[in-house]
Amino acid sequence: MLELIKQPWHWSVAGIAIGLTVPILLLLGNKKFGISSSLRHVCAMCFPADIDFFKYDWRKEIWNLFFVVGITLGAIIASQYLQNPNDLVIADATKQRLISYGITDFSNLMPHDIFAWSNLFTLQGLVFFVIGGFLVGFGARYAGGCTSGHAIMGLSNLQIPSLIATCCFMIGGFVSANLILPFIFKLF
Repeated sequence: MLELIKQPWHWSVAGIAIGLTVPILLLLGNKKFGISSSLRHVCAMCFPADIDFFKYDWRKEIWNLFFVVGITLGAIIASQYLQNPNDLVIADATKQRLISYGITDFSNLMPHDIFAWSNLFTLQGLVFFVIGGFLVGFGARYAGGCTSGHAIMGLSNLQIPSLIATCCFMIGGFVSANLILPFIFKLF
């Protein structure tokens, strides 16, 4: 059984599992799928300040925190025990573009040329980790949810704001990958 789990699975298995999560959550208690709201729940739980944004019954959303902990534990277990034994497959055109940016290590999903502890306290680390992290958090808050919440849950419920947010996420991703990221890499 463990050998079956260790083998790479077709992408549709994850797609079906994620797709089934939405109706299951709705049927089991009218719960909404999303990850970014868990930070709000943690803040409301740990810092009971007199801030209107954190004045709500976070106990009703405790399942979401267990969901996030489960995702984290699953990622740790998968990265330690269920790694794909095959080399990472990257299209030649993508590989050439990444090499032109100075990324030469293709052994992991997250290139060590960018995501290394040694880069944390550099200008590159400031841009990618601090500014990038702030922009992701700000965008999720401004859009009223993260990409998973809007693209999976919102579109499943045929919500127009989620369609607009998902389109904006996609446009932002295309602009970032094709215009902003090459510019940033030229700076470093």
